[in-house]
Amino acid sequence: MRNYNLSSEVEKEGVRKYGRKMLYLPYEKVKTLEVPNFTAMGKVAALRFIEWLQKNPGGVISLPTGKTPQYFIEWTSHFLSGWKNRKVAAELDRWGLSTARPDMKSFWFVQIDEFYPIDPARENSFSHYIRKFYIKGFGLDRKKCLLLDTWTRGTAEGMTLGEIFPECKADLSLRHRSPKNEAESHQQKAIYEADSFAMDYENRIAELGGIGFFLGGIGPDGHIAFNIRGSDHNSTTRILNINYETAAASATDMGGIEMSRNKAVLTVGLATITRNPSATAIIMAAGEGKADVIRHSVEDDPSILYPATCLQKIGGSRFYVTSGAACMLTGRKQARLKAYSKIPCREKESIVTDITARLNKPIEMVSLSDLKHDINGSVLLEKEAGFNLEKLVGEITLNYSERIARGVQEIKNTSFLHTAPHHDDIMLGYLPYILHLVRQPTNFHYFATLSSGFSSITNSYTLSMLSNLEAFISTPGFTKIFANEKDYFDPGNIVAKNRDVYQYLDGVAANSPEMRREGEARRTFRNICEISGTIQKKEVMKKADFLKRQLLGSYPGKKDIGEIQMLKGMLREWEEELLWAHLGFSCDNIYHLRLGFYTGDIFSSRPQWKRDVRPFLSLLHRLKPDVVTVAFDPEGTGPDTHYKVLQIVASAIESYSRTVGKGLKIWGYRNVWQRFHPSEANIYVPVSMNSLAIMKRAFEICFASQKSASFPSPEYDGPFSELACKIMIEQGSAIKKVLGRDFFGGSRFARIRASRRVNLIREMDVEEFLQEAHVLRQLME
Repeated sequence: MRNYNLSSEVEKEGVRKYGRKMLYLPYEKVKTLEVPNFTAMGKVAALRFIEWLQKNPGGVISLPTGKTPQYFIEWTSHFLSGWKNRKVAAELDRWGLSTARPDMKSFWFVQIDEFYPIDPARENSFSHYIRKFYIKGFGLDRKKCLLLDTWTRGTAEGMTLGEIFPECKADLSLRHRSPKNEAESHQQKAIYEADSFAMDYENRIAELGGIGFFLGGIGPDGHIAFNIRGSDHNSTTRILNINYETAAASATDMGGIEMSRNKAVLTVGLATITRNPSATAIIMAAGEGKADVIRHSVEDDPSILYPATCLQKIGGSRFYVTSGAACMLTGRKQARLKAYSKIPCREKESIVTDITARLNKPIEMVSLSDLKHDINGSVLLEKEAGFNLEKLVGEITLNYSERIARGVQEIKNTSFLHTAPHHDDIMLGYLPYILHLVRQPTNFHYFATLSSGFSSITNSYTLSMLSNLEAFISTPGFTKIFANEKDYFDPGNIVAKNRDVYQYLDGVAANSPEMRREGEARRTFRNICEISGTIQKKEVMKKADFLKRQLLGSYPGKKDIGEIQMLKGMLREWEEELLWAHLGFSCDNIYHLRLGFYTGDIFSSRPQWKRDVRPFLSLLHRLKPDVVTVAFDPEGTGPDTHYKVLQIVASAIESYSRTVGKGLKIWGYRNVWQRFHPSEANIYVPVSMNSLAIMKRAFEICFASQKSASFPSPEYDGPFSELACKIMIEQGSAIKKVLGRDFFGGSRFARIRASRRVNLIREMDVEEFLQEAHVLRQLME
């Protein structure tokens, strides 16, 4: 077995540059390099990879797929392709790398995992990803690549697994039961062949001396490769079914949870990764959404509940994480608190609020002993001489009650521009608050969605809308419109667009599915008019037939052609228009910006000033709002789109505020992908059962494409509206621990007495928002 060189100047420079130790004892059991952001994480991983290649020529490497490696791939390609460039050479030298470019053809490559069964030629297969980014992109030798290609394994000559498993799902119970029919007999044989392939694959890795350099991400359940929660740390390459969390995380790749749920996969085992004791194994994680699983993976003893804890057995294991992903690591949080000359009020609130939740006791019952025995509370006591707990509890209680008062305060004569990355983000973030804001007639509300959102519409749903159009195109209602209203389907006819919406909602009110379906058919026809550039019935239906054939000839997870993307995005826009029509807002109040950064590629492009920022800046100048709302999700948390929209909004506001928006207020909101701690928000909106009922029902009525939760959160197996309600319940419970039930039940305000949940908002002025958003002007340029 080969003994690899583990030494690293890159990691030493990373510690010096970013100012964080690699190991905070006694809490951390694996060395962890903390970097400020997603881009920096990819850069350091690329530099460490190249350093390892230089020191271990001809070694065995295993690299990840998915979105996490985006900047690793971009930086590695940048360094390899620009090796002779003076600036690149100087950068490599600063990180302690030698001048010798690694011979990429000398290395062996091991694929980490793959769906089973899947055609390796498909764009959403990991094999395709590897061929595109690693074999072609990095210049690896295809003959030295071990790939998990089983597409023709266990089949008759000329057949593929697509014919053996028509729905591309394998029932692994066939391993230990008798087949019920001939089809299952063929499937059983294929599964046994896949098991045999996995055994041979493991043996080939062993013959190579094990993996020398492993780079991977980490899943919502803590999985590395496809070793899901509960995996044996001694596991080898095998085929297994994934759990719900992993299926949800894979839904975008597979074209929906319907395709990924209970999907079988092939994966190297945990023992495969740690076979060689001199291996370097690096796990990357970005964003606060990964903070909890990183804390357990780095701090817990080895456990099947957190598969990444298996890496503790080899000395070359590392976690490369962003500050967001590291925020719950005990030693680092302590170090951050100790670094303050005076601990800020927000941190104090967070510490005490967390203690009330952990001990399940009202805030007035928290004692000095409780703080002393809390890891962060003890730092608070240590930092503040003459600490007065009673005073602090009183301050926190007053702050929380004032935030509740702000949440019920009537706002007048205010113009709101509500922004969203996707068409349902505003609803899921703070619809209960909007329900009250719109009751004041002196307020004005506008809604802007910055992306097209087409990636959250399945092929099957789109086909159902096209079939619905076919069913209605020759009905008397359509015939009458064609005969009497020649310009009804003109894409610029706002009055007619509103009539589509009213048709659908009248059908809801009348409990008439027929009326609703006619409204959908009208809007689908209108959408295809815009796509085809004509309102002529024959030409439009010809285009509809073309789009239908494109969808039928495609497969879930494949990148759509531009016209299909446009149609899917329009279906999302229609759903948003239905929602705001509930509250009396017509299409004139709604802006679908369809910004160009949103492409549907595995790695979406960075925001650009002219293409992405300028359209939103123009909208700011046009509407001159008093309040702009924004999805305030940290980098690497939830969809990448959220953070990019935050960048776009921040850059536009930075420019706008120089001349116009001096008094502009920014309301940050979060929804199902990330939540505020009560200490982070400054407006607490009481949420009644009535508001929750409206939110659930409106979501069901308006967002038909999302009812089945085809692209769900790994946290909850169901519609986003239900998860949003669950989050508000949790946040309300935390606040009630501080304020007490009597504060709510005994209030003189009916809205507060009726509260069963709480909706959190953070209001900021422009300066605070820009500072929090971390806008990098040079990135936007």
